[in-house]
Amino acid sequence: MTKNLTEGDPTRLIFFFALPLVAGNMMQQLYAFIDTLIVGRFLGVNALAAVGCTGSLMFLALGFLMGFCTGVTIYTGQRFGAGDRAGVRQSAAACIMLGVAVALTLTAIVLPLTRTLLVLMETPPEILDGAYDFISIVFAGLTIFLLLYLQNCLIRALGDSTKPMILLAVTLGINIALEPIAILILGWGIPGAALATVISQAIGALLFYIYIRRRVPVLHTRWSDWKPNRAVLMAHLRMGLPMAFQSSVIAIGAIIVQVALNNLGALPVAAYAATQKIDAVAVMPMLSFGYAMAAYTAQNYGAQKYERIRMGVHACLKMSMAFAVSIGILLIAFGTFFLELFVGADAAGAEEVIAYGHTYLVVTGSTYTILALLLVYRNVLQGLGQSVIPTIAGAMELIMRAGAAVFLCGTLGFLGACLANPLAWLGAAIPVTIAYFWTERTLCHAS
Repeated sequence: MTKNLTEGDPTRLIFFFALPLVAGNMMQQLYAFIDTLIVGRFLGVNALAAVGCTGSLMFLALGFLMGFCTGVTIYTGQRFGAGDRAGVRQSAAACIMLGVAVALTLTAIVLPLTRTLLVLMETPPEILDGAYDFISIVFAGLTIFLLLYLQNCLIRALGDSTKPMILLAVTLGINIALEPIAILILGWGIPGAALATVISQAIGALLFYIYIRRRVPVLHTRWSDWKPNRAVLMAHLRMGLPMAFQSSVIAIGAIIVQVALNNLGALPVAAYAATQKIDAVAVMPMLSFGYAMAAYTAQNYGAQKYERIRMGVHACLKMSMAFAVSIGILLIAFGTFFLELFVGADAAGAEEVIAYGHTYLVVTGSTYTILALLLVYRNVLQGLGQSVIPTIAGAMELIMRAGAAVFLCGTLGFLGACLANPLAWLGAAIPVTIAYFWTERTLCHAS
């Protein structure tokens, strides 16, 4: 099933396109959420810290692949909006060829370096082995993750956000079933959490493939589509690689923050691990509205309907800001309850972990509106095929986040780490906002 986003009321189209994305992307984040929840409650605070301290490394690798998939499928959406069915098929083949090559290369680079990276991050000795066991298994499954997310992005580029959400829900259900079996029944501990996630993603990738073969004929490639076309491949790389590196630059900033946290001890690391999972789920509405704008913009840009892009941006900003305010209030009011889900109120060190975590949720929850603005404008620029400014914004995020880690963590402790995200969002929002309004003027004159 595909959906043309170049006709109809922009507000309605974006809202109903984003809703399944909210559910689907939250489910995807729940992979990590469930890992952390089960590990924290059944294996203890040290195990929670071990899994949690790998988050920035996971983001470095998985974020690179997610950025790449999102970038290359923007070209697919542009071809679909232009009514170029042959171009859509050729784009799908190019996405798969490039995606698998990138995933295999990335695996070959990061897997042998896993323990070294954890040591360089000054991971506390008591959680080093557990962290290595978890992240090395995840890294070994990077190609599986790529196949799952790439197929999700291809379907989404064609205007269908509902079916990917359903398939991700099924995949999550499989993960929920496998996780306690691996940890509690088979006794595999931390490696069991990672294996359950990788296996469930493999099953999910297969389900996506079956659905595409049966229900999405526009993505059914022909032998001729797999013939390497240098111009087409380069067009995909021009969109995919900058977005991939942008995600990696952001992840490097997160790693620097993690190093600063590791120096504060296991309890702040455990608190940060729990809040990162809560935060990842909380920001999904804003992320989903951003993804919706990327697909909406790509199709309308392909159809050369520039005024509709401007109308969509204004509508999306109102909706995303409303979500940002609502979710921020929810986290500030009920953050303590959410944190108790991870560590339990009676666990050793729980009171201090919860206090640290609530500070983080108050700081970030009160600044989600900045993130909402950043995500809408950045995804519009990416939907237009622009990559330079979003990459500059990623560099600004790195500078601000690293600055908070180096200068603020030393003086403010855990509060300094809490300020890293809001400062990074603010630094990135400035160039993308300026670039959007400049681009809007250009498009309005073109139309």
